[in-house]
Amino acid sequence: MNNKKETPAMLSVAEAKELISANTLLGSPVAVPLEHSLAKILGSTIYASQSIPAYEQSAMDGYAFQFDGWKQQSVLEIAGEMAAGAAAPLSITAAQTARIFTGAPLPAGADTVVMQEKVRVQDNQLIIDDDELQKGSNVRSVGSEIRAGELALPQGSLLTPAAIGFLAGMGIHEVPVYPAPAITVIVTGNELQTPGKPLQYGQVYESNSFTLRTALQQMQISPVSFLTVEDDFDKLLHTIAQALSSADMVLLTGGVSVGNYDYVARALEVCGVTPVFHKLKQKPGKPLYFGTRDQQLVFGLPGNPSSVLTCFYEYVYPCIREQMGYAETTLSAVHLPLLHDFSKRAGLTHFLKGYWSEEGVKVLQAQESYRMQSFAVCNCLIVLPEDVTDLHKGQSVEVHLLPH
Repeated sequence: MNNKKETPAMLSVAEAKELISANTLLGSPVAVPLEHSLAKILGSTIYASQSIPAYEQSAMDGYAFQFDGWKQQSVLEIAGEMAAGAAAPLSITAAQTARIFTGAPLPAGADTVVMQEKVRVQDNQLIIDDDELQKGSNVRSVGSEIRAGELALPQGSLLTPAAIGFLAGMGIHEVPVYPAPAITVIVTGNELQTPGKPLQYGQVYESNSFTLRTALQQMQISPVSFLTVEDDFDKLLHTIAQALSSADMVLLTGGVSVGNYDYVARALEVCGVTPVFHKLKQKPGKPLYFGTRDQQLVFGLPGNPSSVLTCFYEYVYPCIREQMGYAETTLSAVHLPLLHDFSKRAGLTHFLKGYWSEEGVKVLQAQESYRMQSFAVCNCLIVLPEDVTDLHKGQSVEVHLLPH
């Protein structure tokens, strides 16, 4: 009898991304102050509660008058003035005009505004020199921006500075948006030293928390909780339980491979996390882990700095954006000609640090998973599928553009 335990087959990159998306839920909208809504996604449709403008306004500095009255007498008496924000109304007759300024309410009886450059004033009398003037010229009508009850912005709209200004102009002070998940990052490892302190024998400077913190800040996700823990199973259990007590998403760095001190997968299972996959047919980041506990999502990222950031952009980044309601969740993808020959072995999808320009894209040096030198200057990831081996100069390759 053969009692050998079968090793589960590793998933492809595409299969892993499908599983992550299948386990990712859109967050429930929350109300936030309008000034804090930049770059978020609107969680419900907004209709105008009133017409904007709410009254007829002047579109420029000039004089307001009744067009038909002016046609009959050509010279008008200046009867007053209307400034923007005027607290009291003003009425004029067909033989009168009023000095008016941009944004001010039209006086009762007026229907047209002439710009101040097209008039002459003599003895409190106004003479208009504008042959092209028409009835209603230079007047913003009631509801010309939007009428009460009309659609302002549909659910799913990206809140840009212009969209925020538009909503503010309707008197809206808070909006429902899809929130960012509450994220806790756990950095594991006995060998890690804080930057700024002297390195002892066997230590390396811890950089993954800096990388992930700023990558999340770039996505406007802040604050993020950070925890550190040694390669100790009991301490790791306590730290994971602490993270899962409050986070929607937990990101762990290190401890997901098969070494004697790689406890993450086992500790997550003890803490009630169900593994969805562990290990992918990719380079870097082969040991990537993804699991769930109810609606909480857990990513076990490899410890090597380049692997951490690559896996973040390819898997965590689109997952977060899907939770936040973005229509486009993944990195922008283009196809560009390779600027040189390149070869790799078949069997794994490769994510290579690259630099693209109008001429094409090139693979940078320092591709090893522990090296960040090339990542520090690259502007894209070049994606080479599993079965690809030899590529020639000018051949089209898929390129994922990094945020900037």
